[in-house]
Amino acid sequence: MNARSDNTSDQPHDSEAMSNSSAHTTAGSVGVVTPQNFHFAEPLTLECNRTLPSFDLMVETYGTLNSDHSNAILICHALSGNHHAAGFHSSDEKKAGWWDNMIGPNKAIDTNQFYVVCVNNIGSCFGSTGPTTINPDSVGVDDSDEPQVYGPDFPLITIKDWVKTQAMLSDRLGIDVWHAIVGGSMGGMQALQWSVDYPERLKRCVVIASTPKLSAQNIAFNEVARQSILSDPDFKDGRYLQAGTYPRRGLILARMVGHITYLTDDAMKAKFGRDLKSGKFMYGYDVEFQVESYLRYQGERFSENFDANTYLLMTKALDYFDPTRDYSSDPSTVTKDNIESAVQIEDSIAASVESSKANAQNELEDAVATIEDIESDRQQELSALKAAFAHTQCQYLVVSFTTDWRFAPERSQEIVDALMATGKPVSYINIDAPHGHDSFLFDIPRYMGAVKGFLTAPSITHSRPVRGECS
Repeated sequence: MNARSDNTSDQPHDSEAMSNSSAHTTAGSVGVVTPQNFHFAEPLTLECNRTLPSFDLMVETYGTLNSDHSNAILICHALSGNHHAAGFHSSDEKKAGWWDNMIGPNKAIDTNQFYVVCVNNIGSCFGSTGPTTINPDSVGVDDSDEPQVYGPDFPLITIKDWVKTQAMLSDRLGIDVWHAIVGGSMGGMQALQWSVDYPERLKRCVVIASTPKLSAQNIAFNEVARQSILSDPDFKDGRYLQAGTYPRRGLILARMVGHITYLTDDAMKAKFGRDLKSGKFMYGYDVEFQVESYLRYQGERFSENFDANTYLLMTKALDYFDPTRDYSSDPSTVTKDNIESAVQIEDSIAASVESSKANAQNELEDAVATIEDIESDRQQELSALKAAFAHTQCQYLVVSFTTDWRFAPERSQEIVDALMATGKPVSYINIDAPHGHDSFLFDIPRYMGAVKGFLTAPSITHSRPVRGECS
């Protein structure tokens, strides 16, 4: 079984100080970094009403914390990310951290100026407490039995839970107020939740390629991915480690489904088109098209480095995310399908006018009612977001990408509209990029410039929303 690679298990336990090595001299890099494990002995009560008796967080830091602890920036990772956001784990390592183009000397998040912290969330498989770590309830129960990992017994977690543990880490580091909290995709959700749950503990919030909550379509994508894992015969009800198996095929399929949603049709067309791997049809079900080969490669690589139970937990946390949950009983979600449905109704009305004015009048009334319902839902959603943001105190930068159809710019605009409606200082930029949802990982000059400018600009001392676009 070759999943869940983690080269941090030999790091000191619960270290209060972390250091960066200067051995790696790659230009623009933070160099060689040493992850550290922070142990929290106190119980952690989760939103699901279950309690972890203790937990660990794997953390990396870059740069130097200043004397008054005012230059700290927290990085929140996305679904498949971890604490290794920048630099290298050894001098001969070839691949840098997942956001190395964003974090480093003189980069958008400048480690010459800021002390940058990236934490691996609980439930993950890269060193923090999760399904692959030992369940303390299995220790000492029976001397004849080996301690068991949590596996499927690890509790369901939410983004609020992650933010809660990050706040506990902040206390441990002695950081009362973050200069900024930054995240893309699922990381952006965490940044947004931070601003709602701990409004006095961050000055700036950067929400990139994110959404105020998942649409029904996004939940559906996650469910297909989960079912591909759950239906794998090697899943063994989540106890595959004990059984000596691994749901490799299910995890490969889950990643393939997810990866398709991160890209765009134009990007895939430009990269692969309909190119054949061998140059001719083979008339079989093995790989024939280059895009098939690419997706299988991505799935294979992912299955070698990620845990299936973790994937289930992470996608459920995405589904549950809703910063308005404590401020509205049951706000409706407006989706693209709702709007398209209303348009189709109007089209059918126009076509039927000639044949039956009476029927057309009835259908018109139904269409108007449908559109009114959609507008009512929009207003309800806006009201819920306004209530959630009412007590926030930070400045916001919201970034979207024109080709991101997983978390479309319209979803970012919902966040911006609610912040503007409550008089919060917010800047918005919609970046023209061909890479789809994955654009937040690319070194796009206008994108990097916007983040750097926001982090280094003077603080806004009064609430005046700012809105802009860049293409």
